[in-house]
Parts: sequence; structure tokens; C-alpha cells
Amino acid sequence: MLRFPGHGRPEPDDIVIGPLDLPGNVDEALAVQAVAFGLCPDEVAVRRQIVLRHMTFPGARAFGAVTRGRLVGFVYGMPNDRAHWWSTVVEPYLRARGNDDWLDDSFVITELHVHPRHQKHGVGRALITTITDGAEQPRSILSALDIDSPARHLYRSLGYRDLARQVHFPSAPTPYAVMGAPLPLRRG
Repeated sequence: MLRFPGHGRPEPDDIVIGPLDLPGNVDEALAVQAVAFGLCPDEVAVRRQIVLRHMTFPGARAFGAVTRGRLVGFVYGMPNDRAHWWSTVVEPYLRARGNDDWLDDSFVITELHVHPRHQKHGVGRALITTITDGAEQPRSILSALDIDSPARHLYRSLGYRDLARQVHFPSAPTPYAVMGAPLPLRRG
């Protein structure tokens, strides 16, 4: 387990990063995602089924950020598979930019969310570097809203670069960018 910020005796407000039983904590995780991403109850219900299905895929794993016994952030991902829905949607956009090879031998960050009260303190960075440090693949891919945001700034600081932009997912009103980075992620 990684203790964040990681110095001295644990304090009551310390955030501890460690493996997360996501299926067993799916409602708590989705409550964090709902606040961080602005999801309505219907969207949460749909994502609940998606998360539970994803966690049955080979190599899927999750990490959580906990303070005072409460989950305040989480990340999950898995080795990418071109047959998965996400890959089938982003593949034409990547191919158009000559980047579809990124779908092979990559670890995909499926979701990363931190409660707004705990953002901008390095929790997201700790979560994503912790999960990718354990990846067997030589690179990582993810999608993020295609806007200038703190999340995109974080990803760029870790070494992610745009592989495709203006990617449209069915039923998502805002376009996404697909980003990729060699592993291990840049520290810093």
C-alpha cells in the first residue's frame, strides 16, 4: 500500500492508496464519479452495470484512495482488447491519424475519478501511476473530454499525448480525445 503523502506516522486525514475491491464497492465508487463527473442517477445505474462487467475481464484491476474510512477516488483499467466496445469506437479515429497500433499491447485506463474536495493534491496522479506501475504492457491509453481541463493537464504531465481528437461516443454530447503514453509514466 502507498501512503499519501507518505511521510511519518499516519494522520487521520492521510489518504491511503491501495487495491480496491471495485465490485464490492461499486456504489461508493460511482458516488465519487457522480460528483466528480456530474452524473445523474440514470447514468450511474448504466455505469454500474458497465463497471461490474468490466471487472470480470482478464487483467482488470482497481485502486482506491481512502481517507477516514471513505473512498475519495478510484481508478480502474485492464489490458486493452480490440474486441471491446471502447476500442471499436476509437479505432477509426486512431487509424485516421496512423495511431491504431496503440490499441495493441496497451493498458487502458477505463475510469479515474477523484472527489472534488480532494482534487489538485496529487491523488489522481498517485492513483494512475500506481495502477500503471503494475501493468505488463509497455504503454497506456485512455480517453478524456476533449477540452482544456485539469485532467488533460495531469495526463500530459505524465507523458500522455493526443492520439486522436474529436472522438464521438454514442450518447455522449461532448467529444473526447484519446491519449497514449509509454510506461512507466513520467514522474514529476
